[in-house]
Amino acid sequence: MLLYYIDLIGVAVFAVSGALAAGRKRLDLLGVVVIATVTAIGGGTTRDVLLDRHPIFWVADPSYLAVITAAALLTVAYVRWRPPPDKSLRVADALGLAFFVISGARIAQQLELPAISVVVMGVLTGVVGGVIRDVLTTEIPMILRHGELYATAAITGAALFLGLAELGVSSPVPALVGMAVIVALRLAAIVWGLRLPVFSLDRK
Repeated sequence: MLLYYIDLIGVAVFAVSGALAAGRKRLDLLGVVVIATVTAIGGGTTRDVLLDRHPIFWVADPSYLAVITAAALLTVAYVRWRPPPDKSLRVADALGLAFFVISGARIAQQLELPAISVVVMGVLTGVVGGVIRDVLTTEIPMILRHGELYATAAITGAALFLGLAELGVSSPVPALVGMAVIVALRLAAIVWGLRLPVFSLDRK
């Protein structure tokens, strides 16, 4: 039950990031809800399609859509009262990434997929919604931005979750540790500019 609530928190946080992105592009309320929705369900939907899980999670449980809509509208109401900090979108995205990566990895692990597939499914679940959000709002996806610790954070968290689970550490500790590592790495990248080395070929 705890992990179910973590899923709901994940879609709410990603919905907030989608609503903030829509607000920066001055979309109307329908546009805000649409961007929030595709951000929040894009990764999980891709995961379920690839794993042939039917019905897709938000079709089976409309509570997800209700949470997304509420989170988006509350975000609109809040930012009219107090403008969000400049880095709020990236922080919300970091939290959503952590929740969804571990959610995807956990589902793949329960299906007894190979370890590499568990990690890949976790990363896909975490990043696809943000990629769709950024494409629809004409931004470079965060996963492709110069030197960002994005996919690296997702891979590290998913691998740590899987490693702890395979060692027999009781639930929900592996999930919580994996999420904490993802958030820590993303916040380090946001606050302190932590980056991966960039490969560059200088033409002379």
